[in-house]
Amino acid sequence: MQLATWNVNSLNVRLPQVLDWLAQRQPDVVALQELKLPDDAFPVPAVRAAGYDAVWLGQKTYNGVALLVRQGAGLHDVQRNLPNLDDDQARLIAATVQPPGAAQAVRVVGAYFPNGQAPGSDKFAYKMRWLAALREWLATQLAQHPQLVLMGDFNITRDDLDVWDPDGLRETIHCTSAEREQLQALLALGLHDALRTAAPQGGVYTWWDYRQLAFPKNRGLRIDHILLSTPLHARLRTCEVDRAMRKRPQPSDHAPVVATLDLD
Repeated sequence: MQLATWNVNSLNVRLPQVLDWLAQRQPDVVALQELKLPDDAFPVPAVRAAGYDAVWLGQKTYNGVALLVRQGAGLHDVQRNLPNLDDDQARLIAATVQPPGAAQAVRVVGAYFPNGQAPGSDKFAYKMRWLAALREWLATQLAQHPQLVLMGDFNITRDDLDVWDPDGLRETIHCTSAEREQLQALLALGLHDALRTAAPQGGVYTWWDYRQLAFPKNRGLRIDHILLSTPLHARLRTCEVDRAMRKRPQPSDHAPVVATLDLD
């Protein structure tokens, strides 16, 4: 089973790239973030023609999340946004999935965590509230679904290994102690960092600024994560960043992260 997460930074703009990538990689489940389109503009015919079913939560101009699943797997028990937080921003989509050939169903949670803007701002306070609500809800989900994956754009680096310039960016947004403590609290629920397992040395990034030749110079951050429950982590084979998509013309500033699990 191949799981992937990708902040596409506008599905309207990046749809041809997404369709090409689906054809090349043929992942079983993909979590997309930053759709930046309303629900009625989601490209259902194109996604279906590519061989995928989808559930989504859109929002005009900002945010928006979706799950794409290979046809035949089914999407059940869909949850849109956190049920324990009154929120008008489209940030979370979850469903239970059982791809053909998989012995058991997997609870898939795709999320676009708030950016937070800057420590001390109202947007940072919202980020902290959102993270607390996510952790509370996720604890109940793990109790119900031992095979669970949380993946998406977290807008948080786990530690200095996820930052190209740890000293220069210390305690700036994505790299604050408060944000990292929240990420550690999610891991403490019984989740495991798939990419860190595959690349414990760090220095593997998922986001690069469009400016100042950040991608060619590899001045990036790892803010996109795949967290696996213990039963899924035991079946992890590989996890990697697909940097090739960041090299495309007019790319997203994020690259996909892909984890392969042995669930047959």
